[in-house]
Amino acid sequence: MGSFLLFAFSWWSILLRIVAIVHFIRRRPNFFWIWVILFHWVGALVYILVEVIPDAGLLRGTFQVFPRRRRIQELERTILDNPSAGNYEELGLLYLDDGNFARARSCYDKAISSRTDHADPFYRRGIAEVELGDFPAAIPDLERAVNSDPEYDFHRAKGLLAWAYAQTGQAEKADVLFRQATRISTISETYYHYALFLQSQARAAAGEGPSERDQASRVVTLHTRHARSSNRRDARKRAAVRSVLLKRFM
Repeated sequence: MGSFLLFAFSWWSILLRIVAIVHFIRRRPNFFWIWVILFHWVGALVYILVEVIPDAGLLRGTFQVFPRRRRIQELERTILDNPSAGNYEELGLLYLDDGNFARARSCYDKAISSRTDHADPFYRRGIAEVELGDFPAAIPDLERAVNSDPEYDFHRAKGLLAWAYAQTGQAEKADVLFRQATRISTISETYYHYALFLQSQARAAAGEGPSERDQASRVVTLHTRHARSSNRRDARKRAAVRSVLLKRFM
């Protein structure tokens, strides 16, 4: 009986290591984890609890795709009979979530009229325009959102407007808004764009003073955190920017 339990237990420990190693190869977290996994089956279990289980949250997006696509089809049929601004706004938001930015922009073009008195459709259209790389068109839409509420969408609107300014050669305006946004916001997208802006401006921390070094340090810290978060989609891009910032500022 004892030998059977030992056999079963050893197979479970091997299985834990296999699961951990497969995940490690696919996700490439910090290298020290491989030694933790190989050292003991408890290390493999710890790795699964810390790294593997949080990644299961990524599956939620996969399951949400199907109801969203079904709702998109329903609205596309509804709009044929009832092309109201509300239906176009909802369809535009669904297209944004689905990553179809050109169709999202088209829907918001139809939803917005001279009588539109709230900022959200302008803001959402601005997001689509940023994603499409049409920064000159995004600026007035994002400005409308920020002017209506400087904290719009937890300061994301301000961060996107700063990025649009940066991409259209308005560096001074971009710098002011980035500083305001990063003073409060913790959105990784804003810090990622700010990192690219700092890089493009070639500001050496030694020449800019402690405040610039503090900002750069904060960017690096956030990129370190978010590169290892459950959303791994842009981890490689963030890691590359973090490497640049470490060499330039730290």
